[in-house]
Amino acid sequence: MVSTLTCYQVAAIFTFAATTFISVGYAAAEYQNSEAHALLKWKTSLDNQSQASLSSWTSNSSFCMWQGIVCDESNSVSSINVSNLGLKGNIPKEIGELRNLKYLLLSSNRFYGSIPSTIGELTNLVELDLSLNSLSGTIPSITNLRNLEKLWLFNNSLSGNIPEELGKLYALTTIRLLNNNLFGPIPSSIGDLVNLTNLQLSNNSLSGSIPPTLGNLTKLVNLSMAQNRLSGSIPISIGNLVNLERLSISQNNIFGPIPSTFGNLTKLNFLLLYMNNLNGSLPEEMNNLTNFQNLQLSNNGFTGPLPQQVCLGGSLRKFTAENNYFTGPVPRSLKNCSSLFRLKLEHNLLSGNISDYFGVYPNLDYIDLSRNNFYGHLSPNWAKCSSLTSLRIANNKLSGGIPPELGQAPKLKVLHLFSNHLRGKIPRELGNLTSLFELSISNNELSGNIPTEIGSLLSLRRLELAANNLTGPIPKQVGALLNLFHLNLSKNEFKGNIPFELGQLQHLLDLDLSRNLLNGQIPATLGKLQMLERLNLSHNNLSGITPSGFKDMISLTHVGISDNQLEGPLPNNEAFLKAPFDALKNNKGLCGNVSGLAVCPEMMSHNPRGLKKKHVLRLALSLTLSGLLLIVIVVGVSLRICCQRAVRKTEKQAKEEKIKNLFSIWSYDGKVVYGNIIEATDDFDDKYLIGEGGSGVVYKAKLHTGQVVAVKKLHATFDGEMLNLKAFKSEVQALTTIKHRNIVKLFGFCSHPHSSFLVYEFLEGGSLDQVLNNDTHAIMFDWDRRVNVVKGVANALYHLHHGCSPPIVHRDISSKNVLLDLEYEAHVSDFGTAKILNPDSQNFTSFAGTFGYAAPELAYTMEVNEKCDVFSFGVLCLEIIMGKHPGDLISSLFSSSSATSEASNLLLKDVLDQRIPHPVMPIVKEVILVAKIAFGCLSQGPLSRPTMEQVHKEFVMPSSSKSIVDSFPSITLGQLL
Repeated sequence: MVSTLTCYQVAAIFTFAATTFISVGYAAAEYQNSEAHALLKWKTSLDNQSQASLSSWTSNSSFCMWQGIVCDESNSVSSINVSNLGLKGNIPKEIGELRNLKYLLLSSNRFYGSIPSTIGELTNLVELDLSLNSLSGTIPSITNLRNLEKLWLFNNSLSGNIPEELGKLYALTTIRLLNNNLFGPIPSSIGDLVNLTNLQLSNNSLSGSIPPTLGNLTKLVNLSMAQNRLSGSIPISIGNLVNLERLSISQNNIFGPIPSTFGNLTKLNFLLLYMNNLNGSLPEEMNNLTNFQNLQLSNNGFTGPLPQQVCLGGSLRKFTAENNYFTGPVPRSLKNCSSLFRLKLEHNLLSGNISDYFGVYPNLDYIDLSRNNFYGHLSPNWAKCSSLTSLRIANNKLSGGIPPELGQAPKLKVLHLFSNHLRGKIPRELGNLTSLFELSISNNELSGNIPTEIGSLLSLRRLELAANNLTGPIPKQVGALLNLFHLNLSKNEFKGNIPFELGQLQHLLDLDLSRNLLNGQIPATLGKLQMLERLNLSHNNLSGITPSGFKDMISLTHVGISDNQLEGPLPNNEAFLKAPFDALKNNKGLCGNVSGLAVCPEMMSHNPRGLKKKHVLRLALSLTLSGLLLIVIVVGVSLRICCQRAVRKTEKQAKEEKIKNLFSIWSYDGKVVYGNIIEATDDFDDKYLIGEGGSGVVYKAKLHTGQVVAVKKLHATFDGEMLNLKAFKSEVQALTTIKHRNIVKLFGFCSHPHSSFLVYEFLEGGSLDQVLNNDTHAIMFDWDRRVNVVKGVANALYHLHHGCSPPIVHRDISSKNVLLDLEYEAHVSDFGTAKILNPDSQNFTSFAGTFGYAAPELAYTMEVNEKCDVFSFGVLCLEIIMGKHPGDLISSLFSSSSATSEASNLLLKDVLDQRIPHPVMPIVKEVILVAKIAFGCLSQGPLSRPTMEQVHKEFVMPSSSKSIVDSFPSITLGQLL
């Protein structure tokens, strides 16, 4: 029986409920106030610029309406997303007060300091993204984050170990810790995270072995551990990762064989194992892996056959297995692999008939099969590979002839067929390869004449036909190959004279005509080859005297003229005078002050009549000098008194002029320059050191005149000689002919047995890379200043390429070689690798520059022209507006189509330097222009890049439309390409 409630009881119950509801409401309100307080306190801890970016965070509005803040149904903060706002400061410990927080997304900002331990109190957290900041210290304890699914801490400066307790966060699906300074082992507890699909640990300093427990992660799709210090073998359990699509363990110290369980990884499309110590045969089970897009096995110790089904799925683009000990045939699936873009199998023991292995590849850009044991004939089908730029099949056992059809390969730049058994004639059709940079077919059994059509290869840099059975004369058309830097026709049966037209090859570095049947005299025109370093004419039948013009060949270092019929004195050239006797022996009558050669007779040394004339001359000269001396004494006494006053009057003026023109008297072996610099730097004491590069070290020196200068002292070898005399001469030659406000001023130079150095104006702003790498300086480096620096470098290059005669190519444009003054005006420096061009021809040289800035064509050619600087300028432009080197962005935009599509969709505003506010009108227009010009300069083909004259005009008369400026927030990189 239910008792009836009295009125008093009902009233009491109602009162209790109301009181409870009100107290809960007050508690909720108090908690929400504490959240708002924590967020506002965080805002005030940030710098002024960051606070401006969070202008909506005020006490005048509900925090649920603030930028980047999302609240749940109870009006409590559930999400903070302030990524890409350029915020700078610490992550405060008060973040732990936001107990209902599920998403904390702070990526791509400038947060520094350590990650607060209070983050471990956010028990509802689902995503934690602190990537792309400057956070340091260790990863704090996050044991309580049992709901965490995504942990993104990549691209910071975190150190210490990966916490073992990470393995207790069973909800985790993604861990991205790459690009930090983490060390120690990979915790075995990570193997407990059975929901993990993405584990990225690359580019740290992790050590120890790969834990076998990783084999428990059967849902894993991406596993990356590259560029660490891991050792040991690959665990068998990795074969359990049946859903794995990407596996990268490259650049470690992993050894041993690949486990047979790899055959289970049938979804694998990226397998990167290069640069380890792996060995043994690849398991036969790897033939189960047919979906490869990228397979890289290079630089290990693998033996046995290659996997045969690598392209069965039809998607393989890149396959590299060079520098191993692979044997047997080429994978049969490669024959119809139309997707293939790059194939590198050189330096192995592969064998078989090459005619059976390869087909037609419309996308193939590069193939290298050199240093193997392939035999058979070259297929005409190589000419049908319409994208092919490099065909390298040297050091094999190929026979037959060179197919004339190769002359139809439209883009071929490098053809290496040397050290085979090729026979027949050199096809005249090769003269159609007008893009060819290197033709190397030495050490074969080729016969007949060199076709005159070879003179059509105007882009050729390297021509090697040595060690064949070629006959006839050397065609004069070779002299039309004005871009040649290496010409080797040795060990053939060429007859006749050396063509005088070879003297037109003004950029030749190496000329070898030795071991032929050449006769006649050495052409005097060869003495005009001012860039020549090596000359070998030995073992011929040359006669006459060595041209006297050889004495002016200052670059010459090695000569060989032995076993000829030469006579007369050696040229007064150090290369000849210091040559070993073997390089000069067996000639008809060479003489000179060289061990093994007869001393040349002095002219008129035994002529009595000549002696009598000498005595008469001496007597006349003696009488004349006596008379002159008497006159000088009389005139000197008369003028002494007059001169004393004039000297006193101008003494002060002369002293000032001496200070003013202190550098004008500096030159090679200048005692003044040497003494002043030694005194100003305390003999190059380290306390004056301000920088160091590949060619020398830089000191700051204050001279006795009060002037401050920068002194670059060139590196020396152990015996005190200058390490790079050529670089020293290049820099002096370039800078003494250039006067431009955006090019660093050279005050003087000195070549001294003890120290060789160059003296420049001192620029207080330091180098551009130092500014960009320092947060404080980078913040002051606003958009107006950045655009001004871009324009300054553009002006300098415009002057070098179009205002100098002949033009000058810098060859090492990079942020370290752009110096700033206190007004942020750019000054291009370091001309040690500069090249003064011949305006009537193309030019060539050995590689120079800084990796990451060098043009891509320098990977396969030694051509140097203005377009090399243009590419480097494009990289520099992006570095200035992004605040960091754009390497990953460039490789993404200009690699595969999928990567290009993804990168093209990036917003411009998201790749700009986030340490400073986004540009606004009017400067935003110029920032967009810089980005657009940069992408134009980065075109892979040199001919597609603009000239610096076009770039200069674009800055003077920009063509950016108003519509693209107005849509700045939504501009993608694809719109600028």
